[in-house]
Parts: sequence; C-alpha cells; structure tokens
Amino acid sequence: MIIDEKLKAKDLESSLNDFWKLSGEKIKSIEANFDTYEGAPVFTSNGKYTSRGWTEWTQGFQYGSSILQFEATGDEEFLEIGRKNTIEKMAPHLTHIGVHDHGFNNLSTYGNLLRLINEGTIKATDWEKEYYRLAIKVSGSVQAMRWTNTVDGGFIHSFNGPHSLFVDTIRSVRIVLMSHMMNHEFKGENDKTINLLERAYKHIAATAKYNVFYGEGRDKYDLWGRTAHECIFNTNDGNFRSSSTQQGYSGFSTWTRGLAWAILGFAEELELMQHIPDADFEGFGSKKELIAIMEKGAKATCDFFIDYTATDGIPYWDTGAPGLVNIEGIYDKPSDPNNAFEPIDSSAAAIAAQGLIRLGNYLNDKKYIQAGLVSAKSLFSEPYLSTDKNHEGLTLHSIYHRPNDWDFIPKGSEIPKGESSMWGDYHARELALLITKMNSGDRYYQYFNCLEEIL
Repeated sequence: MIIDEKLKAKDLESSLNDFWKLSGEKIKSIEANFDTYEGAPVFTSNGKYTSRGWTEWTQGFQYGSSILQFEATGDEEFLEIGRKNTIEKMAPHLTHIGVHDHGFNNLSTYGNLLRLINEGTIKATDWEKEYYRLAIKVSGSVQAMRWTNTVDGGFIHSFNGPHSLFVDTIRSVRIVLMSHMMNHEFKGENDKTINLLERAYKHIAATAKYNVFYGEGRDKYDLWGRTAHECIFNTNDGNFRSSSTQQGYSGFSTWTRGLAWAILGFAEELELMQHIPDADFEGFGSKKELIAIMEKGAKATCDFFIDYTATDGIPYWDTGAPGLVNIEGIYDKPSDPNNAFEPIDSSAAAIAAQGLIRLGNYLNDKKYIQAGLVSAKSLFSEPYLSTDKNHEGLTLHSIYHRPNDWDFIPKGSEIPKGESSMWGDYHARELALLITKMNSGDRYYQYFNCLEEIL
C-alpha cells in the first residue's frame, strides 16, 4: 500500500454523502425484495442478495445496517426497520449455541440500539433498554459456553468443533467482554460461576499466540503479522497441532479477511481495556500483560496488511493464492478486480480500514490512520462503490468462500467479481460512520458506548 500522508478524513466528505445516499437505496431494496424465510441475506449473485445455509451469521449485519443508516442520516424510516426487525427476528441468535458469531449478530443490532439510547440519540422505554441489556448479557454467555481448555489457557471454539480456533472470533469475543462489563453472573455446573472476563482474556491471548505470526522462527512461513485462519488443537491433551484454514488458500498463507478480523478485533478491544478495572483481572492474569499482547498483535497484523496490499489499500483474497504469481508487481500498483487470475476481497479492506484508523488513534500513530483512509477512499468510489441501482450490494468485489467455489463468476470471467456481501456492506457502513463522526466532532464511535457503566 502507498500511504498518502496528505489525505484527510475531511477529504472524503463528498464521497461519504454519495455513499450514504446509495446505502439507503440498497437497504430499502433488500427490505422490499428479500424473503427472510429463505434465511439471512449473505452475498449477492448477479446483483441480487441470496442466502447460504452454512452458518447464520449475517442477519445482524442486515438489520444493523439500517440502524447505522439512521444514525448517519437521521432518517427514522431506517431506525424503524432496524428496531422492528431486531425485536421480531433476532431472538434466535441470542441462544444459538452452534456458532461463534454472537458479537457479529447481536452487537450489530441490540448493541447499536442500546448505544443510541445511552448516547441520547433515540428515546426508549425502560423495558426496551433493559431488553437490549439482557440480550447482550445472554449472548455473551452463550458465546463463552463454546469453550476448549488448552495446556496454556483456552479459547472459544469455532462452529467446526472444540478442536478449532478461528481468527474471526477475535472480534466477536467483544460480546463476552460486554456481558462481563454489565456485571452478568454466568453459571455452570453445580452453580459454579464462570468468569467471563477470564474466558475473553484467554481467548484473546490464544489468538495472539497461535493465529498471529511475528517473524520469530515459528515455522518456515513465519512473517511479521501473517495470520492463520484456523488453528487445530488436540482436545485430549490441549496441545496445539497445526495451522489450517476453511476459507483461505492454506494454513501457511494469509486469508486477508481473517487478517482484517484480527486488525479490527485487537484495535477495538484495546480501546475497551482502559475502562476495565485492573482488579477485575486478579486471579487469572494481568491487564498490563494482556494489553502488551494485544498491542503487539495489532501492530503486527496492521503492518502485514500495509505491506501485502495493493497500492490503493484493497487486498486480494489470500496472499498465497496461486494465481497471484501471474500478476506482475502486485503490491506496486492499484488493485485490479478485473484481472484474470485471483479475486479481490473488498470486505477485507472495509474491515481492516476501520481497525487501522482505530489503532492509529489509540497509539497516536498517523501511519495507521493514513493507511485506513487510503483504503476508505478507494472503497467509497468506483469500481468498489456500487452505483448501479439494479444491484442490491453496496461494496463490490467481495467474495465469500473461494475454496468452495460459492461466489458468482460472471460470463466471460475466470474469477468471481462484481458482487457484494452483507458483512462487507455492513463494515463499509461502520467505516463510513466512524469517519463521518470524526469529521463532525460527534462522540467517537465505539461499540462499548452501549455501556452506561462507561458513559
């Protein structure tokens, strides 16, 4: 990536105005045309949102997008869409014991609504407010139930089973931290209290240790900031066995959306750590040590993204994808979604850009802020911004699962292109909201502003 030192958040204001206008049109189109009885909208095929029954992790992004749209524009039609659908349709996600995605679905909906109440943006009855708080408490506990002990701690295991640690969950674990911060008491067998903060602590530490590489000679492919999508453990003795992947090319290359989840997860959780009392860590760890682990992981993953991303801040889907060798000077020129060899994943850019900006603000390091703005500038303009009114997606050139060949390949192309994903569109909106608030001087957008305990 080429970092533009002169680019300012204010320079994106015109693009943001266009973005929010298009965003509202896309939300209305999906609300009018998508049949939720088929499942949640996951990604587009030939411009229309479709479902994919692998795991239900995107419905919160659908309704959360409407909530963000209201926040950015003040149009109460979108608040009604988000609020009504959250109350009527999101309850099954609170007690879904089969997924690791609680922080995605439920903070995007219940969390955003509670945040708007506590920030004074919307009014609500006491029961509605307490309902959202209870939803977050329950969801955080259900996520924490997916627990695997290891020789040096433990982790929240993925939907693949107790042997599987996904890098994705580093961002979803936020809801476990929220449940802890709301003083929820999580009970297990024989009424034993399970410490939610301890589980979040150990999961974050395990992700930083096993899913992130630091150029310290761990294996032949050990590079500063590279990530493995999945880590495999022997559940009989709790020992780490190998790196793996589900959606990337290999366990020894970097699936860039997984990298992006790590970038944003570390950055957001670092922002929260200053609000958690040191005493809460007594008996199982050190807040100071955890912050050091997270800062190292955050800087490493951000540096890797900068080094292994095209000059315009948009990455290809995996750094080891075999067709990349056919693209000369791949990191020395802008991304090319129309190439004949390997697809772009714009959703990775949308996720990572927010994390880059957040880490830069946290560390007061302009390099990361500027890198995030470079990605944002590209995302908020063509060919990544979807200006076609007949296309339901907002951010183009996102892919879902390249190894499974799930993504739509248009006629005449060798690779998937031109499509959108619900998580990519949602995170583009989060990125846009973050920059919009930076420009306006409004309260800095942080997910944990849903906590009265902090505000």
